[in-house]
This record gives sequence, C-alpha cells and structure tokens, in this order.
Amino acid sequence: MAVTTDLDPAIAARLKRTPDGLVAAIVREHGTGDVLMLAWMDDEALHRTLTTGRATYWSRSRQEYWVKGATSGHHQFVKSVALDCDGDALLVTVEQTGAACHTGEHTCFFDELPVSSS
Repeated sequence: MAVTTDLDPAIAARLKRTPDGLVAAIVREHGTGDVLMLAWMDDEALHRTLTTGRATYWSRSRQEYWVKGATSGHHQFVKSVALDCDGDALLVTVEQTGAACHTGEHTCFFDELPVSSS
C-alpha cells in the first residue's frame, strides 16, 4: 500500500509494520478498560486518528479506510493512543458509543474458550 500521509515522521519511524504496511490496533474502552476489538492501521489511518480524535482503521477486506461508527452509529471517540515497546502494536483507548463488534456485541471478545488448569 503506497499512501501519502502527513503522519509525523518521528512517529512513523517508530512503527514496525506488517509486509502490508499495517500495525495492529488493540482498542479498549476508556471507562471500563474492556478490550473491545482488534483492528489495523496504516500510517494514514493513524494520522487521521491522531488528528481527528475519531478512530480510523484500514479495512483489509474492503481495502479502504473506515471511521468507526460512520455507517453503524457506534462511534469511537479517541482518548489516547499508545505505542508498545516494540513499535508493532498500538493501544487505542476510546469512549465507545454503542456496540464495538459488528455482531452487535459490546466487545468482539465474547466467545471464551475453555482453559485447563495444570
């Protein structure tokens, strides 16, 4: 993906991207700390998120940018963005309006798997 972006070069230099130019964005809710979803950002999506305060992601299936809530009304208003120590993941803390998951669930992580204790 070759996209022109105005992302601060100092931030861009710290990112470790996938071969597709993406960085994982883990999204959590500001008030509860709930992990809501995992999405993907390229430099431009991160730039838009940081400058608009609206969570903007890269859709791998549609090959386009999407602002969370633009069609669903389930908006994410960004409170903070943190880069992990390796530069390969972002933690986006949001004020969530409505469901975060496209299934209508509050979080995408509602299907717990059994864990055996040892």
